[in-house]
Amino acid sequence: MTTAVNVPSTAKRLPQTEFIALMAMLAATVAFSIDAMLPALPEIGAALSPENVNNAQLIITSFVLGMGVGTMFTGPLSDAFGRKPVMVGGAMIYVIACVVAWAAQSLEVMLAARVVQGLGAAGPRVVAMALIRDLYSGPNMARILSFVMVVFSLVPALAPTMGHYIILGFGWRAIFAAFVIFSVLSLAWLLVRQPETLMPENRRPLSITALWSAIKEMFAHRTARLSIFVQTLTFGMLFTVLSSTQQVFDITFGQSDHFHLWFGGIAIVAASASVLNARIVVRLGMRAIIKAMFTVQIAVTLIMIAVTAADAPYWLAFGTYVVWLTSNFFQAGLTIGNLNALAMEEMGHIAGMAASIIAAVATIGGVLIAAPVALLFDGTPLPMAVGTLTFSLLALWLTTMIKRPGEV
Repeated sequence: MTTAVNVPSTAKRLPQTEFIALMAMLAATVAFSIDAMLPALPEIGAALSPENVNNAQLIITSFVLGMGVGTMFTGPLSDAFGRKPVMVGGAMIYVIACVVAWAAQSLEVMLAARVVQGLGAAGPRVVAMALIRDLYSGPNMARILSFVMVVFSLVPALAPTMGHYIILGFGWRAIFAAFVIFSVLSLAWLLVRQPETLMPENRRPLSITALWSAIKEMFAHRTARLSIFVQTLTFGMLFTVLSSTQQVFDITFGQSDHFHLWFGGIAIVAASASVLNARIVVRLGMRAIIKAMFTVQIAVTLIMIAVTAADAPYWLAFGTYVVWLTSNFFQAGLTIGNLNALAMEEMGHIAGMAASIIAAVATIGGVLIAAPVALLFDGTPLPMAVGTLTFSLLALWLTTMIKRPGEV
């Protein structure tokens, strides 16, 4: 990827505060598109799939599937054609898909629109990071990314509440109108204020051969391959929880009216995982943190299964579920970034393409293993807990086989 030295002297940088806010808004398209949908799932299920309301969960995983596919290509496309054209194209696809979803009269049309919506959202999500790399490097880049992630981490806390009140005031279809407004505003801001950062002389031709070569190289490398597999399992846990948690709060515990508040509080607590990781990763090491988090996840999940199977009193069952849900999000915050870094350790020569491959494979794989587990929802958290336990055990086992550079 190009760095700040590739930006022409005529390119005018935005004030740093405005730049951070714009990048955070672009990156937040994904989180807003997922988390604001959660309060709408019961109504969408009743309207479009009354014979099997469980199928409404696929509205979450279908979006993530499309995003995973788009992630594979948006990075290379932006290297070939520039950052802004790919962002604009992605945003246009996203908006069109939102309109189709708004008008959908069947769940099948809704799911198809959500896949395309995810494809479009991959543009702002991936290219925003590339744009930051174009303008900043080293400590300055790390500082900018830290501020962006602080703003970005607030979205999962606020989006369900925003979705709740949009639905309350205007009905569930208005959620898609909110997505369109959000995307149009961020796109207009980008077009008016942010200059292109990748000049024609620094662009690289789009090459499917190079992409396939990078995929083969990464999966031939032991550490990269295992790190991607473990990250896939981690995403599987995360997507399983995201798909089913609204139903658990509503059907299992009767907390539908307060779901957005509980979810927001959990998201705020879990966001501290990234801050904690930044403080301890140099001292403890990435592998040690990953192993510790999966070990803790296994223990907490076993307690969750035992409490659920024992038909414990409401206060104990609900309290245990909230702690378990928080541990899932907290574990993701302490593992996904480290797993990504491990996979990239010896891929510096293909860094941009490798980042797209890791994100795409882990996201698509995570959806494929999460969706069947989430659809097993039976009115209790037990299916998702058993799925999480299985994924955690496999992830811990694979993590023990990841070697340091130079180890046999």
